Amino acid sequence: MTVETNTATDFISKLNALKQERFSGQLLVKDPFDQEWIFYLFLGRILYATGGDHPVRRWQRNLTSHCPTIDLHQLKSDDTSSSSTATFNISWEYQLLFSGLKQRQINREQAAKIIAAIVAEVLFDVTQAMEVTFQAKPENYSFPQLVLLDPEQLITEVQQVWQAWQQAKIAERSPNRAPLIKQPEQLQLQTSASVYQVLTKLLDGQSTLRDLGVKMKRKVVEVTCSLLPYIRGGLVELVAIPDLPIPTAPPPATPPPEEPQKGPLVACVDDSPLVCQSMEKILTTEGYQFLGIQDSLRAIATLLTRKPDLIFLDLVMPNTNGYEICTQLRKVSAFRHTPIIILTGNDGIIDRVRAKVVGSSGFLSKPVNAETVLTVARHHLNPSSL
Repeated sequence: MTVETNTATDFISKLNALKQERFSGQLLVKDPFDQEWIFYLFLGRILYATGGDHPVRRWQRNLTSHCPTIDLHQLKSDDTSSSSTATFNISWEYQLLFSGLKQRQINREQAAKIIAAIVAEVLFDVTQAMEVTFQAKPENYSFPQLVLLDPEQLITEVQQVWQAWQQAKIAERSPNRAPLIKQPEQLQLQTSASVYQVLTKLLDGQSTLRDLGVKMKRKVVEVTCSLLPYIRGGLVELVAIPDLPIPTAPPPATPPPEEPQKGPLVACVDDSPLVCQSMEKILTTEGYQFLGIQDSLRAIATLLTRKPDLIFLDLVMPNTNGYEICTQLRKVSAFRHTPIIILTGNDGIIDRVRAKVVGSSGFLSKPVNAETVLTVARHHLNPSSL
């Protein structure tokens, strides 16, 4: 595995080089602010891309844009798939698109357009990041490909969009920000009644510039430019908004045991097999059910499926971290009150404060101690349910 820190232009060169090498695997990209993206490649061509600010919002926006009649909550993973396709080592978004194709809720042409639009957005965000770190992680994929995109063609299209963004002098404005009216009285004075009424409906701080582009059926650069006078005048501001919750989840990689068990279910999300094995031994000895999750990208989907009563969550993992997972879980009603304990080897005051801010219920230092783990479990779970 190689690690390089360079400009976004160097990243594009890397993509083109991987195409020439007919590389298969993941290209992991990270900016100086810990923003992460993942490109999945097969023989040098792009299968899919995800990550960044709004992977769920991006997926949902492009899905509804190209399949306006689809019911997102009816889009479910196919449990009857063969073993070669049921366990994808790829993002849940791709899995659901593949299942939607198999279940004839979407067709292959729609799937190809959705993926191309999503990858183009991710490429744009990486380009806007300017400076990135990237890792090439080889992997052999054994599942059917929905579409194989030519990196060079996509890069050319994205660079044209980026040039238009620069020429409009809005290069520093992120299309993932949401416009929000900051001074409604002043805005009303400077616009007609009809324009003001439209603006109050659109600029509610809940839709990003990209979302508005889809709603208005206009290019994002056009939408941004039309709002620029209000933004520069301080009447409208661009604010960061959270991602949407995952609408549905793929099946866990390992099916849950069918035999009934009495104890509460305790999950441990940690990329270390040793930590998961230690936690399993400690907890199952005391009568708890145990769910170990080592793939951080599948963590939220698996937790949504199993709904554990207590979650131990590692702070530092590849691709994501405990803070991000905890933040996403707290947005889901089913996990609003579920105890979430952060695990970390760095027991610092800053980590403790940040863990509290994102909604964790506690903080536990590694290496884990059996007595401490059980004390935490008994504190958060009703002993009478054992």
